[in-house]
This record gives sequence, C-alpha cells and structure tokens, in this order.
Amino acid sequence: MIVDDQDLIRLGLRTLIESEEDLSVAGEAADGLAAVEAAQRLRPDVILMDVRMPGIDGIEATRRIVADAALIDTRVIVLTTFELDEYVLDALRYGASGFLIKDTKPAEVLRAIRLVAEGDALLSPSVTRRVVRELASRPPRVLKPHSEISSLTDREREVVGLVGEGLSNEEIALRLNVSPATARTHVSRAMIKLGARDRAQLVVFAYQSGLVDF
Repeated sequence: MIVDDQDLIRLGLRTLIESEEDLSVAGEAADGLAAVEAAQRLRPDVILMDVRMPGIDGIEATRRIVADAALIDTRVIVLTTFELDEYVLDALRYGASGFLIKDTKPAEVLRAIRLVAEGDALLSPSVTRRVVRELASRPPRVLKPHSEISSLTDREREVVGLVGEGLSNEEIALRLNVSPATARTHVSRAMIKLGARDRAQLVVFAYQSGLVDF
C-alpha cells in the first residue's frame, strides 16, 4: 500500500511496483487517517509510509497500525527526505521495519519491499550504527526496559546488545566465537521472547533497555 500526500509520488510508486510480476498495489492513501483505515480494510503486506502529511502524520499512522493486533503481519517502511531526522527515530521506536530516502533508486525500492515482506528489517548494520550514534549524542536517556527483558538468558541479553550496536549475525558470531547459525538462533529466540516484529524493533528494545554499550 502506498501512502503519500503527493499524487505524483503515489503514481510513480504505483507504476514502479505494478511493473513487477510478483508485486501489486493493494491501495493508496493521501493522509495518515486514511492510511490507518485503508490498512485495516486491506491488510497489506507492506506499507510505504510518507512522514509529513495533513491530519495525523506518518509516524502516528505507523504507531496505530503497528499497535493493531489485526495487522500483526503488516510491515511499514517509512519514506523520508532526510536520513536521520527525528521522524525516522520515532518511526523505529513505534515499530517501523525501516526507512527509505525518497530519492532511493527504483531497484532499491523494489528490493526493500521484497526484503520487508519476507520479514527482514530494512536496517543494514551501517545504518543501525548511525542511528545508535545519533541517539547516543543526545541528552542522557531515561531507560524504559522491556517488560520481558528479564526472560532473556545472559547470552541472549549480550546478543541483543550487539544487535543494538549494529552488528550483523556474522559479526556477532565472530565477536562471541560461535557459529553464524548459533548467533541467528540467539537473535531469533530473543525476538520471540521480546515480541519484536523484526530486527529494527530489537535495536530499539536494546537501546531503551540499556543493553547498548556506548
């Protein structure tokens, strides 16, 4: 589903997506409220969500969509003009699976849709590191530990902290001297215990719970 208040951008994205045999556009919306209503009606796999729109913005729309139990399988990719503005950080906190800059090349947009549809997060390790550095440069944060953080084993807590630092599974495996398969297993178990929709949300939980060591 495409959400943007500019007709030309919606048309361009629709044309791009519908040129692919394995993708289709479930619907469109031009503002945040319409996006929430359309998402509840259409239940799309992936939503491309603009940030700045009339009515409620894309961040609030993302929050409402992610909080809706009926939309547990819907993923949100935030579209933004700036790579690390406050809107992007808020979107990740509310459960967006990642973000795209509006001038992203068409092939990368298609790749992002497929990646997120498969359940992966659109946050490369390098982008995660930049997000964490940005958060770390701000005034001291008030920790809000996840309610299930105590259910993690010591190793799982360590792994979540490394995910929060921006390490890939392969890098975690090297750091802990385990196999990549073992690292993936620890990440998967931590996500299940914490109810993380994807790796992007795991990064946010790590940050909010104080598991990221700056």
